[in-house]
Amino acid sequence: MKRREFITLLGGAAAWPLAARAQQSAVPVVGFLGPALVTRQHWLTAFRRGLGTGGFIEGQNVTIEYRSADGGAEELSELAAELIRRQVAVIFASGPPAALAAKRLTQTIPIVFLSGGDPVQMGLVSSFHQPGGNVTGFYFLATGLVAKRLALLHELLPAGTRVAVLVNPTNAATAEPTMRDAAAAGQTLNLDIQAFNASTVGEIDAAFAALSSWRAKALFVGPDPLFNTAREQLVTLAARYALPASYFQRDHVEAGGLMSYGPDFADSYHQAGAYVGRLLKGARPADLPVQQPTKFELVINLKTSKALGLEVSPTLLARADDVVE
Repeated sequence: MKRREFITLLGGAAAWPLAARAQQSAVPVVGFLGPALVTRQHWLTAFRRGLGTGGFIEGQNVTIEYRSADGGAEELSELAAELIRRQVAVIFASGPPAALAAKRLTQTIPIVFLSGGDPVQMGLVSSFHQPGGNVTGFYFLATGLVAKRLALLHELLPAGTRVAVLVNPTNAATAEPTMRDAAAAGQTLNLDIQAFNASTVGEIDAAFAALSSWRAKALFVGPDPLFNTAREQLVTLAARYALPASYFQRDHVEAGGLMSYGPDFADSYHQAGAYVGRLLKGARPADLPVQQPTKFELVINLKTSKALGLEVSPTLLARADDVVE
């Protein structure tokens, strides 16, 4: 070994304990992993406010490293690996693909997830009350609301018996239960259900062309992070093809979609931020039960219903939690 290399190695070894002590006293870093949320600043604001309930303010006593992508599991795994190399204190994972990618790569860094799919069935946690391991979070029942959403769509459009269900096949954690429950609910409601796949924004265009050829009378958009970020594209295509569509969050309706039924996503981000704050203070993920929403909202866009030539019944309108006019 050359003398310079030896001195460098020796100096690095001597400095390591000092670096370790500095890291312990440094401002904690939270890794934020999930789909691109550029157009969902209110979700990010809600997350930061949740952190604030624990006394953590971004830029003051906590740093947030953002890693977002609308790609597949491989890309999310690469981003999760970056956060782990960054030695973040906690990882917040938005969506099942992000949560699964993070869990595969670390069993020590605490992970807080937001998931529309059942986290127990996906293997993220052992149970809701006792998650076990390094993972906990929030299950907002997106896949558990399929039958309810289909029933509401059928109530709004009783003559539309041919319903296209849009899912992302690369996200089996939500696509499979969505199609399973849609098929079962379709039988109960006497609906003709057909699955259409899209795993990229380009495939969304192709899926609409295919479901139009199938002569779909209504569209049911399955819960998926891709369909979160592509909401403008989905709403625009639904209008172009004159398709009444049901979505899983109100943002789609505010963007011009017909109707949605689901939990308050901003509140879920707020609660997740609060959980991250508790972990930063020393709580263990295994001791924090997986939470579920208690309030769900039906949102209807009357302007869109009129454009489609649909009349919303007074009984359905009375049950709406919010109406966009």
